[in-house]
Amino acid sequence: MSPNPMNPTNPMDPMASNGPIGPGLGEGLPGNPAGGRPRRAAGPPQYVLTEDTPVYVISVAAELSGLHPQTLRQYDRLGLVCPDRAAGRGRRYSARDIQQLREVQRLSQDEGINLAGIKRIIELENQVSALQSRITELVDSLEGAASALQQREAAVHASYRRDLVPYQPPTPQSSALVVWRPKR
Repeated sequence: MSPNPMNPTNPMDPMASNGPIGPGLGEGLPGNPAGGRPRRAAGPPQYVLTEDTPVYVISVAAELSGLHPQTLRQYDRLGLVCPDRAAGRGRRYSARDIQQLREVQRLSQDEGINLAGIKRIIELENQVSALQSRITELVDSLEGAASALQQREAAVHASYRRDLVPYQPPTPQSSALVVWRPKR
């Protein structure tokens, strides 16, 4: 039985769960306290799957997105969804790619937007995302500079000699106007 790609409870759906993909090795096995992960020998770090990890071949991606594999190839040629390539040049789709395929399908079928319009929408969304990242980067940089300035200012204030009294200009006693005339 093939899984329904539109069913959010589909266990093969990469977008259905927010947690890790599948249970860890040895979880719930006898001799494993509290169902935790088994102890492993020290070695290279484990491979972590993210939504950008290219893991799905074209047939699985087509099934998950509800599209025909030839449609996925066409979208790749047009630049709508560009999957990574395996060593043998085979396409490898990530969960983000599959979500984007679903969005392309929705825009095309439900909204009636042509593929050129969809490509432009995707480009603009990518541009907005890049600009938002840049804004976040600049805000962080600005906050860091403000913090450094406050630290320098505090260091200067801490270096003041406490026996000095700040200068205050004298207050005028009278507001009379004095005219000076040189001698001839």
